[in-house]
Amino acid sequence: MRLGLMTVPVAFFALFFAYPVASIVARGLKADGVWQWGRLADVLTEPGILDVLWFTTWQALASTGLTLLIALPGAYVFARFEFPGKQLLRAVVTVPFVLPTVVVGTAFLALLGRGGVLDETWGVRLDTTVWAILLAHVFFNYAVVVRTVGGLWSQLDPRQEEAARMLGASRLTAWRKVTLPALGPAVAAAALMVFLFTFTSFGIVQILGGPAYSTLEVEIYRQTAQLLALDTAAVLTLVQFAAVGAILAVHAWTVRRRESALKLVDAAHTARRPRGTGQWALLGGVLLTVVLLVLVPLGVLVERSLHTAGGYGLGYFRALTSADGGAFLVPPIEAIGNSLQYALAATAIALVIGALAAAALTRRAGRLVRGFDALLMLPLGVSAVTVGFGFLITLDKPPLDLRSSWILVPLAQALVGVPFVVRTMLPVLRAVDSRLREAAAVLGASPWRVWREVDLPLVRRALLIAAGFAFAVSLGEFGATVFIARPDNPTLPVAVATLLGRAGELNYGQAMALSTILMLVCAVSLLLLERIRTDRTTGEF
Repeated sequence: MRLGLMTVPVAFFALFFAYPVASIVARGLKADGVWQWGRLADVLTEPGILDVLWFTTWQALASTGLTLLIALPGAYVFARFEFPGKQLLRAVVTVPFVLPTVVVGTAFLALLGRGGVLDETWGVRLDTTVWAILLAHVFFNYAVVVRTVGGLWSQLDPRQEEAARMLGASRLTAWRKVTLPALGPAVAAAALMVFLFTFTSFGIVQILGGPAYSTLEVEIYRQTAQLLALDTAAVLTLVQFAAVGAILAVHAWTVRRRESALKLVDAAHTARRPRGTGQWALLGGVLLTVVLLVLVPLGVLVERSLHTAGGYGLGYFRALTSADGGAFLVPPIEAIGNSLQYALAATAIALVIGALAAAALTRRAGRLVRGFDALLMLPLGVSAVTVGFGFLITLDKPPLDLRSSWILVPLAQALVGVPFVVRTMLPVLRAVDSRLREAAAVLGASPWRVWREVDLPLVRRALLIAAGFAFAVSLGEFGATVFIARPDNPTLPVAVATLLGRAGELNYGQAMALSTILMLVCAVSLLLLERIRTDRTTGEF
């Protein structure tokens, strides 16, 4: 039964992930049928490549440390405090995580870049500096720490820490010896996920870093699309693949440790209103952080989309209905419809593949199943640029000649959506009492009917949440889509990046307008998810 459920997801990932990536690597490292492994040493000893590897690693470490420093107080506040607007604020801080990295880069460009708010007000520019990249990474990953650590923190019994204090331990000692060890796996899991996302950063570095800064993902794109140096791109892809594999292996270990080592309580019984000056000051500090870190960049994005040469108005939005600017073969407004259609198709694919995979993983098993679980997470870290370019050179012959087919973009987007579906549905499926399934089977129900009659009613809400996350991340996928979206059918992220790459106030304003539209669509999707979510700790995301 388990192997049957795994068949379709394994085939999907083998055909649309492993095959394109392996083909790109083979094309770069094979000459006359012979593998040129010597290119590994040649590429990895080039001074420019060593600089890229060093910057990729240290900026990811710096981004992770800065995110933990800023977000852990927020995780505590959301876990332990009750206050008006908490549900809305939880949704607000999660908006950046589901935004496309292109939009995140655009928002910080409007705040920190040339002609941005800081430049106009104080003459300060931070674009093309590492600080802009680090701040944007914190903005993007703040919710990862708040949700991963805060979700567990809210389920830790506070009476354990109180008992330690009654035995004479100070507040700090009690927290360090009781709470911190219990939170350790969750903090490690959050740190590893932040490191993964920042290690493979593309859109943010591409927009804010300029030519001075390049991560592995940006360098793979440059070597592939601009220099056509497939051998160098193949080596860098292997390096990134090895690094991501190691990160995911450690992440899987921390998740298993978190699942098995703790006795948790109902989160509804651990939160209370802040008490005393210190707790109210902490709540105020977190609210101020959210305003400055999340709301200000998003607000500046909206403001720039309305700030035309003739004053505030909808001029840039109206300009989206015309193709006169020459950046596209069609009016940029059509990118909205294209993105929605692609994202809906990608969501349907991700739900089918992800639901089958989650069902196969429901019962914990040995290394084979753990390896399958890690396989599902790989698209979050392995180069999307490589996947996109791999689509072009592999899916070009019958019976899989898909280069001119509209389905190519949703297939690439679904690869990113599947991990979110699995991570959202798996905890819920594992919580279903297996005796219910066994009773239905004893009464003669087929496996399909058991799923329909037992599992589906219990996981329906989780399925809707998974669909919402898959839709949001599919809507914003950029790394692969930039290669395979046709000029007459651009997606929103590709359209934003194209407009930002062209000079002129009109192109910049249209990019801001499209980014605002994309931000609003993602925000509405997330707010709807918060309304239907009943268990606030369900799922890892």
